[in-house]
Amino acid sequence: MKELMDITVGKLLEQVAATYPDDEAVVNLQHNYRRTWKEFDQEVDRIARGLMALGVKKGDHVAIWATNVPEWLLTLFASAKIGAVLVTVNTAYKVFELEYLLRQSDTKVLVMIDGFKDASYVEIVNELCPTLKDSVPGQYENPMLPFLKSVVYVSDDKPCPAGMLPWKELEEMGRSVADADLRAVADSLDPHDVVNMQYTSGTTGFPKGVMLTHYNIVNNGMCIGDCMKFTHQDKLCIVVPLFHCFGLVLATMASLTHATSMVLVDVFSPVKVMGAIQAERCTAVHGVPTMYIAMLEHPDFEKFDFSTLRTGIMAGSPCPIKVMREVIDKMNMKEICITYGQTEASPATTMTTTDDSIELRVSTVGRSMPYVETKIIDPETGETLGPGQPGEFCSRGYNTMKGYYKMEEATRQAIDADGWLHSGDLAMVDENGYYNITGRIKDMIIRGGENIYPKEIEEFLYTQPQVQDVQVIGVPSKRYGEEVCACIILREGQTMDEEQVKALVKANMARHKVPSYVLFLDQLPMTASGKIQKFKLREMAVDLLNLHDADEIETA
Repeated sequence: MKELMDITVGKLLEQVAATYPDDEAVVNLQHNYRRTWKEFDQEVDRIARGLMALGVKKGDHVAIWATNVPEWLLTLFASAKIGAVLVTVNTAYKVFELEYLLRQSDTKVLVMIDGFKDASYVEIVNELCPTLKDSVPGQYENPMLPFLKSVVYVSDDKPCPAGMLPWKELEEMGRSVADADLRAVADSLDPHDVVNMQYTSGTTGFPKGVMLTHYNIVNNGMCIGDCMKFTHQDKLCIVVPLFHCFGLVLATMASLTHATSMVLVDVFSPVKVMGAIQAERCTAVHGVPTMYIAMLEHPDFEKFDFSTLRTGIMAGSPCPIKVMREVIDKMNMKEICITYGQTEASPATTMTTTDDSIELRVSTVGRSMPYVETKIIDPETGETLGPGQPGEFCSRGYNTMKGYYKMEEATRQAIDADGWLHSGDLAMVDENGYYNITGRIKDMIIRGGENIYPKEIEEFLYTQPQVQDVQVIGVPSKRYGEEVCACIILREGQTMDEEQVKALVKANMARHKVPSYVLFLDQLPMTASGKIQKFKLREMAVDLLNLHDADEIETA
């Protein structure tokens, strides 16, 4: 077993660039972007100096709101080199969610693209920051967002909106900062400093900033890459969003620690991904089950060459056993692995390896990662349970987050006095240490790899005058694993239909939070003490919506 690495993200990039200077580091076909490790490291330094010229100092927070464009990775590594904390923003966010994140995270600089799908990021930012257009980059003032000073705009072809700083100008600004100044700050960093903050919601409905250190994500990436037997000769196709731990750690850090080439695909589309795998002769691809299903079922699937593929990860939501087998058989991914974890654990806590039997790789989420302790406990008593006994999954190790940003009480609730991180997931372990995830104690919904917290949607729907009571639950889905169902009781004399509810959520929240189903009920199932029985509500919804087939799909 390899020793854990005591190194910062920036120093590790420099090591890889020195060892494999001419190997390809990052490729993005959509933007005609191709860099060797040496070229990429040099470009990162220019952006790092640009951020310093913009006033970013060690400990400051830089947010990135973009799809998988090359600038996303450049911002990550540039921030890491100067000791700034990269705050990742979900590409589906709307104004309500962005305002909360920028305010709670104390973000100083926001790096953003023009928009994504139906959301114009420029319009959203101008709505949130109406005086930005009249300001000078680096000097923006907004009492609602007291830390925000600059917005950097990334675009290949569109003119930069007023008040924002074009990406190319950021790079130019770096010329005013001496290389020795960059060296000095890079040398002052500690691997246990926070390098990344990812927002994950909780049962309160308010997202929490998970603080992850260099040590957390570098070593989790190393152990993940080891499980897949990554080397500098591998090429990983990265289509899972970089703002998730899946993209940032399971993909980017696993690649960095093994000098594996990264082939970025901006946004998932089956043809784009299959085309990139074929054109770049990728040996690995990561995805949530939904992505693999979309490729396997695409009418042009047979036209693409998957012969170079060897491995990759299926994770993010429960993995249907049937889909795992098809990926192994039809996409040549004989060494595909499953990973399980949570953002607070950097994120991987268990994983199958290429040496595990196909049976174990399709029906379990593997064993404990190296240097990570895991156990199953009785959620009521805290007692450690034995093989075959269902209980709460807990983990402890180098990968446990530093805590939630400015939320000490929430941190204490997640990590107990003995350092065990409580997942809220129900799991079982067999006598050989292989885990199965059987459900969730908390009622989080995982739709195609996106974590959705019912409370957040419920809080919003409660603000509508027609709504008397609402409960949001996850219902089974063949395509996404789970989908959102809103169960609503209307106030007397009020009317509302399914399309109205969907339109309201869509206008105010991220697209993946829009309910797929809306049920209007007269009452909700409750315990004698008045608590809502969500499991009974789910059973009712499965019956009413006739989702029994989806409910019977076997997953690991």
